[in-house]
Amino acid sequence: MTHAPYFITTPIYYVNDKPHIGHAYTTVICDIIARFARLDGRDVCFLTGTDEHGLKVQQSAEKAGMDPLAFVEPGSNKFKELFQALNVNFDTFIRTTEAHHKRAAQHLWQVIADKGLIYKDSYRGWYSVRDECYYAESELVDGMAPTGAPVEWIEEESYFFKLSAFEKPLLAYYQAHPDFIQPESRRNEVIRFVESGLRDLSISRQKLTWGIPVPGDDTHVMYVWFDALTNYISALGYPEEMSKFKKFWPTALHIVGKDILRFHAVYWPAMLMAAGIEPPQKIFAHGFWTREGQKMSKSLGNGLDPYDLINDFSVDATRFFMAREVALGQDGDYSRESFIQLTNSHLANDLGNLAQRVLSMIYKNCEGQLPTHQSFTEEDQALLSAAKRLCHQVRPLVLTDQAIQKYVESVWTVIRHANQYVDGQAPWALRKTDISRMQTVLYVLAEVLRYVAILIQPLMPESAAGILGQLAVEKGQRTFAFLETEHALKPGTPIVKPVGLFPRFSKEEDADAG
Repeated sequence: MTHAPYFITTPIYYVNDKPHIGHAYTTVICDIIARFARLDGRDVCFLTGTDEHGLKVQQSAEKAGMDPLAFVEPGSNKFKELFQALNVNFDTFIRTTEAHHKRAAQHLWQVIADKGLIYKDSYRGWYSVRDECYYAESELVDGMAPTGAPVEWIEEESYFFKLSAFEKPLLAYYQAHPDFIQPESRRNEVIRFVESGLRDLSISRQKLTWGIPVPGDDTHVMYVWFDALTNYISALGYPEEMSKFKKFWPTALHIVGKDILRFHAVYWPAMLMAAGIEPPQKIFAHGFWTREGQKMSKSLGNGLDPYDLINDFSVDATRFFMAREVALGQDGDYSRESFIQLTNSHLANDLGNLAQRVLSMIYKNCEGQLPTHQSFTEEDQALLSAAKRLCHQVRPLVLTDQAIQKYVESVWTVIRHANQYVDGQAPWALRKTDISRMQTVLYVLAEVLRYVAILIQPLMPESAAGILGQLAVEKGQRTFAFLETEHALKPGTPIVKPVGLFPRFSKEEDADAG
């Protein structure tokens, strides 16, 4: 256990986007990691928020006949509402319209400008309003952005950041910090992009009014990405309250979608280097979700609303599916059939069956109390040892490698071991032949359930709390510090009548009770 700081971030989300499965996925993964770190005694800052400037917002506000500041308010609230529905426990929610963020972005700009790394020139080239991104002619595909977004030719005066000066420093940094960009395939993509040559980056717009004014030149506003990326340090108090910044920034972990990796792994570290600030510790780019093998799009009408998953199944089942279905960094595919198959096998069959069998047998056969136990056999010790090793096994998977799928499977290996142990020991038969042995077996299983439930709290907070409550584990004894023998369950502790926590889902719309 350590109180060492741990700073984890989602990207900040465009307010005029409707929250979708991609937003939900990034945020849930970050929440799982943040919850794990808190339970492990880390001093956590989990940051998310909304990106509220730019041409897209300005045009949408004009179309709606609204002032941009009034327009962005409900958009920002939609993300907060989704995160609440997904049981996301963030520490800070930043909005780029906040005054302190504006001051931070302007300060960062001025620091870079004072070093001679920002200059004024004219920009002639392609720009995608949808992507809020500039593209070279060579990057266009059939006259469109590589993302499929339309582009427009713009010619206007602009301030430029001397990105070209950071080609060698960036490549040297990537070489010296091999884990800076993950997964490896994305790291290689970024290195190839930088090796192909960097052009100076246009970082202001003159024909745009909705943005942060350039210091000393109110006729320009900052390019939305210069503004948006600054959120990661403005949220920590930069440049006015530096104690929090100094504490958390060296541990920064950015979880982003692979589509915005260039901004985070090239532009952002170059901006920070220009300002004399160390880049974040790690940038992890996750993949995209498809639906039944098809890319989700408005034109196909096959988008996946996270609220549909929550309402059709449950919050915890949704969180579990996101964590277990695909390794972080790879693309994932959703189908109703795969969701039901995964949650039924892992939740209803494996964990649900174990919890229900064990708790019901204790309640019925041990007078509603946690049983006493005799000395443990080799089989007992093998299962208990597997459970006790779990925290040590999964800690680096989550906090260092962000291997969330492996964390889940490590826990489920012990759950399956416990189910095999139940079948092998047959406590229902021992009830007729050896009561004390039955009690020992049930105690071992209850203790393993305690370990498992404590360790899956980051993954499924409500379900884990349900199991721990039925085991009569006090709320103050549910952190990883209590995964020690001296905090084992106390025989004789009364338990409540158990209830099933994991319904079995059918391929129809409704879940079967049970």
